[in-house]
Amino acid sequence: MTEPTTPTAAELRAAFDAPEPLTLGLEEELMLLHPVTLDLLPRARDVIDAARDDRFKLELPAAQLELSLPPERSVPAAIAALGAARRDLAAAAEPVGRLATAGVHPFAAVLGELNVGERYDLTHDEYGDIARSQLVCALQVHVAVGGAEPTLAVYNGLRPWLPLLAALAANAPFHGGRDTGMASVRPKIGEQLPRQGIPPAIGSWEALADALRWGAASGAVPEPRRWWWELRPHPSYGTLEVRVPDAQATVEDAAAVAAVVHALVAWLRDRAEAGEPVATADTWRLEENRWRAARWGMDAELAHLGTGAATPARECLAQLVEDLVPYAERLGCAAELRDATRLAGANGAVRQRAVAADGDLRAVAPWLADAYVPSADYALSGAGREESR
Repeated sequence: MTEPTTPTAAELRAAFDAPEPLTLGLEEELMLLHPVTLDLLPRARDVIDAARDDRFKLELPAAQLELSLPPERSVPAAIAALGAARRDLAAAAEPVGRLATAGVHPFAAVLGELNVGERYDLTHDEYGDIARSQLVCALQVHVAVGGAEPTLAVYNGLRPWLPLLAALAANAPFHGGRDTGMASVRPKIGEQLPRQGIPPAIGSWEALADALRWGAASGAVPEPRRWWWELRPHPSYGTLEVRVPDAQATVEDAAAVAAVVHALVAWLRDRAEAGEPVATADTWRLEENRWRAARWGMDAELAHLGTGAATPARECLAQLVEDLVPYAERLGCAAELRDATRLAGANGAVRQRAVAADGDLRAVAPWLADAYVPSADYALSGAGREESR
């Protein structure tokens, strides 16, 4: 049997040296809903066939699509592209159904229909009903650090921040028609699969090349995109892919999350280039904060990785935003970064529960569908700029 080909350390370095520094791109997973019942509608392939647009792709669930957008130089440009893509996809989907996004659908059956094709069939054959349970949607933020060695330092430096990002972006309190008690149940659904949650630290590009080689030889990771952690280096794009945020109901919310990620990467990049040591911790300590973020969202208290002392997530975010403002100003996303404090006060999970406060959980689905498509003159709250291309 021929061993699968995987990138060498030299090829990985070349891939991460190539992109323009601090460009970013967005990928958004979303749900196709029945036009009347607003349950999941497993006809995503019909929408893709009608749209004929390279920005729109199928995903494993038959009721799910993905927007995959090219890199931009700023969060406002990336969000303008996201808004345009939402409008265009909604137009293509209109004869079939409505669109919405959140970490999970609030009342759909917990097992769903999967798309048919070699790639999807292999996943179903391996994971069975666990694959059918993966009806989850993420907002994936790609950032090109610029330079292989800074990329590795920023990757390791991002790991401790993943729980705070998860808490900010938590948007999945309901699942299977009930309140789970979680701010986001999506991580608990995802971790039924391997290679989920806080990723391993990576000591060198040689170490990553060896991990990918072992994964391919074992059959566990036949290709790098099956390295499913909540943060991963993406060799095809030369980016760090932050996969921890739930998909955001509105473009405005996505902008706030993306701005925190973009400025955070720039801050860590500067610290790495200044030779500052990367703060790290045992993975189990990070996983403890990951659990608190999933359970409580921005109401969580996150443990200091050295002392264990607990600090409210909102205080952690406020301090981080203060530290990141100079970087956001340089990157052109200061207004979107400041808007993260609005999201910290009432993120998607909080707002979904407010919609369902009268006891009608099914009211959440139309609220999500109504929120999905921004109008042509959609303006980011407080940003003072309209979407444009």
